[in-house]
Amino acid sequence: MVLQAQEGRLTTSPAESTPRVLVTTAVPVERDAVARAFPGPAHEVRLPGVTLHRTTAATPAARPYDLLAAGVGPALAAASVATALTAAALADAPYDLVVSTGIAGGFAPGAPLGSLVVADEITAADLGAETADGFLPVTELGFGTVTHRPPAFLVRQAATATGARPGTVLTVSTVTGTAARAAALRARHPRALAEAMEGFGVAEAAAAHGTSVLEIRAVSNPVGPRDRAAWRVADALAALTEAFGKLAPVLESWTPHDDQ
Repeated sequence: MVLQAQEGRLTTSPAESTPRVLVTTAVPVERDAVARAFPGPAHEVRLPGVTLHRTTAATPAARPYDLLAAGVGPALAAASVATALTAAALADAPYDLVVSTGIAGGFAPGAPLGSLVVADEITAADLGAETADGFLPVTELGFGTVTHRPPAFLVRQAATATGARPGTVLTVSTVTGTAARAAALRARHPRALAEAMEGFGVAEAAAAHGTSVLEIRAVSNPVGPRDRAAWRVADALAALTEAFGKLAPVLESWTPHDDQ
């Protein structure tokens, strides 16, 4: 089923064969970069707590995409995405996939400025405890998880379509600003290609609803000493638009059964 807006509520209409996709970013400028990859205007769908921007479907057989600027950081991102997923479930029109996206810091040399990274692991880098012997992730304390793994087939397809490099994308609550912290993160996560602030929160919300998740990021700055003059935000946003133009056919043809 497809969600439609009616008097501030979500209603349903006959389903198309393509999956229902929720694309979530931290801030509106990232959401708008994604929206530029799709033809026609987007319109707002207001829900209690969040506002979706619904794209115009590229073809009659395709579904529109729902875009959500969910907020900065894992907690707000999780809350906003959970709100959207719950509204969809209550309307008997659940999403098939949530895509966490936006700009990110890249670990040199694997993720240079302007490049794309797709997560084969979405990992909370600082969820745990500091001890005299070093950092312990929350899993080693006997609680929860620190890593979500997106569907492997979808990751491969996304990487092929966009040229994104697959690897670990770290979620942090404090953006790295020193070489020492960058080195410590790489030592704990040798496959890390990028860090951002929302992916793990989005993945936690998706997992609670049994919904698949994907994270793809465009690199705007190196992870390490904070140098705003060296950031290339406009280039990363342009890369994001281009990526979703190439990614859309992959998402529209994917089903959860592809990874079973």
